[in-house]
Amino acid sequence: MANIPLFHLAFPVDSLAEARAFYGELLGCPEGRSSDAWVDFDFYGHQIVAHLSPGEARSAKTSDVDDHAVPVRHFGAILSMEQWDTLADKLRAAGTKFVIEPYVRFKGEVGEQATMFFMDPSGNALEFKAFGDMSQVFAK
Repeated sequence: MANIPLFHLAFPVDSLAEARAFYGELLGCPEGRSSDAWVDFDFYGHQIVAHLSPGEARSAKTSDVDDHAVPVRHFGAILSMEQWDTLADKLRAAGTKFVIEPYVRFKGEVGEQATMFFMDPSGNALEFKAFGDMSQVFAK
C-alpha cells in the first residue's frame, strides 16, 4: 500500500466470542491485540475493533438505493471482483442471511458495482462491493 492511510473503525458487539467466529473465522480477518473488552481485527489491511457493548449495535434505519432498502449505518470493503465472488460463495455456503442478496447495482451506469449486505451476529450491517472498473469508485 503506497502511502494510503489506514482506516480505523471501532464498533459495538454483543459477544467477543461471536465476533471472533464471524470476523476471524467466517470473514478471515486475522486477530490482533485484544482484552476482555475488545478485539482488534485486520480487515483487509485496516484496523477494526469490536468493543463489547451488548445491545448497542441494532439499527433499523434504511435508505433507498437502486430500489433496495440499504441499512444506513454500515461498513465494509471494496474488493476485487474475484475476491467478491469468492466471499459471496463462502457466505452462501455458510448459510448467511443476506439483507440484500449479492447482485450488480447501477447496471450500465456510472458506478456499476457488485454489492451485498448482511449483518454480523450483533446486528452491525456490512456491505462488500466490487467494481469491474476501479476508476468508477468515485465517478459522478
